[in-house]
Amino acid sequence: LSVLHPQTWKWVIGPMIIYLCERVLRFIRYLQEVKYRKIVIHPSNVLELQLMKSGFRMEVGQYIFLNCPSISQLEWHPFTMTSAPEEDFFSVHIRSVGDWTRELISKLDQLPEGAQGPKMAVDGPFGTASEDVFDYEVSMLVGAGIGITPFASILKSIWYKFKESNPKLRTRKIYFYWLCRETHAFEWFADLLQDLEKEMEERGMKDFLTYKLFLTGWDHSHAAHVMVHFDKDTDVITGLKQKTQYGRPNWDKEFEEIRKENPTSVVGVFLCGPEALGKTLEKKCVKYSDVDPRKVKFYFNKENF
Repeated sequence: LSVLHPQTWKWVIGPMIIYLCERVLRFIRYLQEVKYRKIVIHPSNVLELQLMKSGFRMEVGQYIFLNCPSISQLEWHPFTMTSAPEEDFFSVHIRSVGDWTRELISKLDQLPEGAQGPKMAVDGPFGTASEDVFDYEVSMLVGAGIGITPFASILKSIWYKFKESNPKLRTRKIYFYWLCRETHAFEWFADLLQDLEKEMEERGMKDFLTYKLFLTGWDHSHAAHVMVHFDKDTDVITGLKQKTQYGRPNWDKEFEEIRKENPTSVVGVFLCGPEALGKTLEKKCVKYSDVDPRKVKFYFNKENF
């Protein structure tokens, strides 16, 4: 009689080895020293961490996992990086939305000026580089809510490449749209836009970036406050020269303007936001692309950052 021997181990051992290798790699990364370069707590209770780690390399659109052992040795949380690969540090912006983030912000808020924070472990980066945005002469970036985070990295990287005349960069014009329900969400990102705005003016390149901020939720008291201060040179919400608009964008009007300003360009449209908005933008790309191949074309990129 032939005896059948169990064969299950052959199917289990492969995945088990891969899992153990992943755990060993994460443990090695856990032991690597992470230094705090800068800790900023923005008025909207958004924590900005600028970190440094030996040998760390990133690309735009990637994310990392963070672990703070003094809060929990087992919890790892993913965050999209907001720094550019050209910078000598990597950064994340963390909103206070749960127990772990609240405790981390509380710990760092109590630190004396210039002190290093609690031990932080970093695993990553993960995700493929989202570099398609650099391949278009004109890029249209649309972010909704917290979907703005990856665009911080992209805008910074484009600006660095533009200043350095990087041959990999074909982009000559950026249209940036941000849709948000709450005013405080604009605060930390407005700092980045202010820096870009100032530097572009100094270099005589203020036409490189056109941005529009749309506030989709507000109350009567807020509207009254805006009306009182409407004649100021800068926006009452963001402090930027470009005034915040109220309600949702008229996409037909926006696409028509971009088409007129760039009659022979290839325009890449990128979205970080809800699927419904993606379907709308995709239809507009088809509607406003010219049948003549020598004229303007809009390409909607379904890439998720």
